[in-house]
Amino acid sequence: MSSQTELQSTSYLFGSNATYVEELYELYLDNPSSVPSEWRDYFDQLQHLPATDGKEATRDQAHSPIIQSFAERAKANALAVRTAAPDLSVATKQVSVQSLIAAYRSLGARLAALDPLKRTERAAYAELDPAFYGLTEADLDQVYSATNTYFTKSDTMTLRDMLKALRDTYCQTIGAEFMYMSDPVAKRWIQERLESVHGRMDFSAEQKRNILQQLTEAEGLERFLHTKYVGQKRFSLEGGESFIACMDEVVNHGSDLGVQEIIVGMAHRGRLNMLVNIMGKMPADLFAEFEGKHAENLTDGDVKYHNGFSSDISARGGAVHLSLAFNPSHLEIVNPVVEGSTRARQDRRGDTAGEQVLPVLVHGDAAFAGQGVVMETLNLAQTRGYGTGGTLHIVINNQIGFTTSDPRDTRSTLYCTDVVKMIEAPVFHVNADDPEAVAFVTQLALDYRQTFRHDVVIDLVCYRKLGHNEQDTPSLTQPLMYKAVAQHPGTRKLYADKLVAQGLLADNEPDEMVKAYRQLMEDGQRTVEPVLTDYKNKYATDWTPFLNAKWTDHADTGLPLAELTRIGEKITSVPEGFNVHPLVKRMLNDRRAMVRGELSIDWGMGEHLAFASLVANGYTVRITGQDSGRGTFVHRHAVLHDQNRERWDDGTYIPLQNVAENQANFTVIDSVLSEEAVLAFEYGYASAEPNTLTIWEAQFGDFVNGAQVVIDQFIASGEAKWGRHCGLTMMLPHGYEGQGPEHSSARLERFLQLCADNNMQVIQPTSGAQIFHVLRRQMLRPFRKPLVLLTPKSLLRNKAATSPLSELVEGSFKPVIGETQDHIKADKVKRVLVCSGKVYYDLINARTERERDDVAVIRIEQLYPFAHKSYQEELRKYPNATELVWVQDEPQNQGAWFYIQHHLVENMTANQKLSYAGRAASSSPAVGYLAKHNEQQKALIDQAFADNIKGFSLSR
Repeated sequence: MSSQTELQSTSYLFGSNATYVEELYELYLDNPSSVPSEWRDYFDQLQHLPATDGKEATRDQAHSPIIQSFAERAKANALAVRTAAPDLSVATKQVSVQSLIAAYRSLGARLAALDPLKRTERAAYAELDPAFYGLTEADLDQVYSATNTYFTKSDTMTLRDMLKALRDTYCQTIGAEFMYMSDPVAKRWIQERLESVHGRMDFSAEQKRNILQQLTEAEGLERFLHTKYVGQKRFSLEGGESFIACMDEVVNHGSDLGVQEIIVGMAHRGRLNMLVNIMGKMPADLFAEFEGKHAENLTDGDVKYHNGFSSDISARGGAVHLSLAFNPSHLEIVNPVVEGSTRARQDRRGDTAGEQVLPVLVHGDAAFAGQGVVMETLNLAQTRGYGTGGTLHIVINNQIGFTTSDPRDTRSTLYCTDVVKMIEAPVFHVNADDPEAVAFVTQLALDYRQTFRHDVVIDLVCYRKLGHNEQDTPSLTQPLMYKAVAQHPGTRKLYADKLVAQGLLADNEPDEMVKAYRQLMEDGQRTVEPVLTDYKNKYATDWTPFLNAKWTDHADTGLPLAELTRIGEKITSVPEGFNVHPLVKRMLNDRRAMVRGELSIDWGMGEHLAFASLVANGYTVRITGQDSGRGTFVHRHAVLHDQNRERWDDGTYIPLQNVAENQANFTVIDSVLSEEAVLAFEYGYASAEPNTLTIWEAQFGDFVNGAQVVIDQFIASGEAKWGRHCGLTMMLPHGYEGQGPEHSSARLERFLQLCADNNMQVIQPTSGAQIFHVLRRQMLRPFRKPLVLLTPKSLLRNKAATSPLSELVEGSFKPVIGETQDHIKADKVKRVLVCSGKVYYDLINARTERERDDVAVIRIEQLYPFAHKSYQEELRKYPNATELVWVQDEPQNQGAWFYIQHHLVENMTANQKLSYAGRAASSSPAVGYLAKHNEQQKALIDQAFADNIKGFSLSR
């Protein structure tokens, strides 16, 4: 039969086939490769048909000109074969085959052999049965088009061969999920990589031997620890040893692709194995931790399976720096920390595409599905301010979760990895008992990440030989599973037997490998060679200058007037033709007047001058938050918007990026609506980059509640536990102004409760000069400590809170501010009110109204570390004062009262007594009714000036 005759006999273009062809055209529009090549070429031509309105048609045009073309072609065919009856059988069969291919690509993972214990029953899916599409046994040896597959170099295959190729590719020990992705290029890329090798890559004898070596080391360490340190927790990797083979491939294949740094975050399972067998930690050092020895440079230290580590490894493609992040038992909370650390390292290198620095996150199956920070972190992946060029996720899926979990109780999805579908990341499920498949999907995943700069997931389906920890007995609740576990010979044994059977190893070689590794353990010798002990990474940050510096409150933060004027002019100017909003124009004019000494410096300008001076001097500034560009209270205006253009059309201008010719970067990000992940990200960033002023700003200080775990486990205790220094700054709007219980308090008391060992700073500045100096001080002092700034709301525009320009020139940050009113005579003062924050201005106004010249007011700007010397100097100015009153806006059981009273008592003289003036104790941070708020506010002010103060009193 000639090709012309064949086309005529099978053509879709008979008039009776028009509806069918239109359906085929719909398939083409969705994915051009889903139709045979001859029709793809034909449809490509149809893209340029004239539309009914005379304009050129597009891919989304109406079908009318297409249908008209079908009709014209049908008439032409009818003239050629007028008497031929339409034959749809071949076309129908071909579409059935296409549907079967699509089903295997979408659902094949459901039939994959993923369970090493072989306990999982694989359900039958009708869509994976040829009969579902009307294909019979007689069709198996018929030839069909294979042009939209990658199984063969030929254009055709028999259905029998195609079915085998589909099952080999999608239903063996690898189950791929990717058809939900909307990027057709990425989907075709995965299809080609899997189908061209039928889901299997050939490894050389040397590569197979290396895989066995990784399994031997993984199993060997666990068994050595199990016998040497009986019953001690280590969160064994037994049952998931292929993870080490996976990570070995990450390091080596990653280096082949140009990766130079790998930042890893993982919880407990397999962590010790990772440290010794991948990162090269000396076994002797690990044994010392098991034996209770501690590092002398840490205040408190941490348990061994929380500790981080870093090393430089000579990998296949060159030197690779490995860094394992410290991680507490809050499991997935390390994810955004790693992303932040990665972004900082990428920024330092100028690695905007993320080619050189790779984040790797290792998850547990239950935690990956169960913890919300996973979703929050995934949502950061493709954003401008937080993207890292894609993350490699590895799930150590032991099928039991953490202790005695049942999937029916731990998730509402089929797979623990289904959460990643929200960002359309592909998932490669793989049976951990097939270590070659593990190595193959690791290479595939890395290639995907480097090609598409997108997250990708390896779901390593394994089992857990022991309990959640080594003191647990899992058979109590999982009896049948652990009968299967007891009968399993282990992945290393299975793979060793396979290589012996293939003739690649002699019978005794696997045992010799085991003995050799055991001897290394006995000797406490390093198992990873070579670790580059003298390698110098030019992008590494030297933290040495920050490690042993002693605390000081003072830094020379003043600036010459000429420099303030210069940078002030820069940050209040806009390009010619840039049309700012009238309100912003007025604000810029006011700020220009401030640096000329015509107006006092308000909070927003003090902040801007601090940022500008830092970037001009080489310090990068990064500030993120849910409304940080303009500021939640519209006080910042770091990003200006042209009123005649959209922001994506060059419609924004950032003055702080145009301060000096060779300035450092200034970055401001309006963040995603997240507190936990974003704060953890910024902690990770600041922990990796000491020369950047890294700021996270809460929309309202109350919202920091959603990130409490980050504060507790990292910010407050990271230095004591891990020696991890960090200069992260948190800006938390705080102040009682009648806005209700969720918009008043940054929970000052919680931060103060966490303060010890000079671990962080808690500061409540009350003027434009103070914010200027404290931000500059944060970078100019020779140490890095977290800074918690309780920032104001109403004070942003309160003229009383402004500062003369001279205070930016000659002044510095004042941890304590004494009486500022000249008419208050020290020898006449009988009562001293001590306070912090906005309430100071309420007290000053009330004192003026009451004409109480016998009352002095002292502001505590730095609550922790408490500046005893500065406070004593102020208090001693009033030798006749017998009453000391702490005044606060917050309820008595909140705020600073319970923290600060012992500091106040410590500095009292023998004839003084201490009292409290403020709101009564409350279970809620603030009232929601404005009238009640005003009533309470008036009462606490009245109480502060009352002749007989009621409430709590102390005497020294």
